[in-house]
Amino acid sequence: MLEKDRISYFYDVNLGEDCPVFDNLFEFCQIYAGGTLDAARRLNHKSCDIAINWAGGLHHAKKCEASGFCYINDLVLGILELLKYHARVLYIDIDVHHGDGVEEAFYFTDRVMTVSFHKYGDLFFPGTGAIKDIGEREGKYYAINIPLKDGIDDASFTRLFKTIIAKVVETYLPGAIVLQCGADSLARDRLGCFNLSIEGHAECVKFVKKFNIPLLVTGGGGYTKENVARCWAVETGVLLDTELPNEIPNNDYIEYFAPDYTLKVANLNMDNLNSKTYLSSIKVQVMESLRSIQHAPGVQMQEVPPDFYIPDFDEDELDPDERVDQHTQDKQIHRDDEYYEGDNDNDHDDGTR
Repeated sequence: MLEKDRISYFYDVNLGEDCPVFDNLFEFCQIYAGGTLDAARRLNHKSCDIAINWAGGLHHAKKCEASGFCYINDLVLGILELLKYHARVLYIDIDVHHGDGVEEAFYFTDRVMTVSFHKYGDLFFPGTGAIKDIGEREGKYYAINIPLKDGIDDASFTRLFKTIIAKVVETYLPGAIVLQCGADSLARDRLGCFNLSIEGHAECVKFVKKFNIPLLVTGGGGYTKENVARCWAVETGVLLDTELPNEIPNNDYIEYFAPDYTLKVANLNMDNLNSKTYLSSIKVQVMESLRSIQHAPGVQMQEVPPDFYIPDFDEDELDPDERVDQHTQDKQIHRDDEYYEGDNDNDHDDGTR
């Protein structure tokens, strides 16, 4: 490919700027997208009730272009996998940025309801997610956007979150839930503008867990890395019903958590621009949309596509501390028509196949 053609291609798929090209980019995408796909597969086969992929949650990527540090939309792939076994999937997004890539993918269907809590206005990226954006065609009223202003705090956020999500679950009756836990909605995030503490953020995770519906949890944004680590550690504890001690034990990265070396980080003393009147108006509009939808829409019977890959060994018995390189993993995958000696040999001595 000529250099000018390469540059043109990068421009067409939005590589560069906030989606830079770097070494092993494809392997990076394989790892985080594959993690979400595998999480969905495990939920489908009831290998677990909750599956976590903190490396996933790249919600801005579109079908034909990268966007906002997101190259492949693993959430869309995971939801498509869940739809093989579940008539309805609920997607919830608490990243400070609008989950535009996921909403766009399912904007015309009632089989996925997307609910995004995000900052909106002031040219904030990606600039989408107005409350009037509710879906179209069969998907009308199945996209729910909660546009928020700077400085929203724990009390305001969690109250609104619980009210809306409780009604959504009651009305939509999802077979599975995907929860994107972007940590850039925390106070002190370098790109965010909300004022949530880690406890407030984790309270949303705890609330969704209580529905006892198959749950796929991913990471997302987060640009103050030590607080991202804190947040997802606490939320892993929440999902495992384990309360972690506030003091962080000594480890190779302990200096990132100086000077307090603690898990909990308080929110800031900043103005909450979300008045009670404004939040009440959002709640009223969302409830009105929910009253307009068909209660728990069904889906016609049809052939279920096969799973993308089911290993013929128990992955839980493998040593989690032993890393298997990509070359070795590739050697474990065989084409159906490949010739070799063994129980699955396609070239038998008696001429049969």
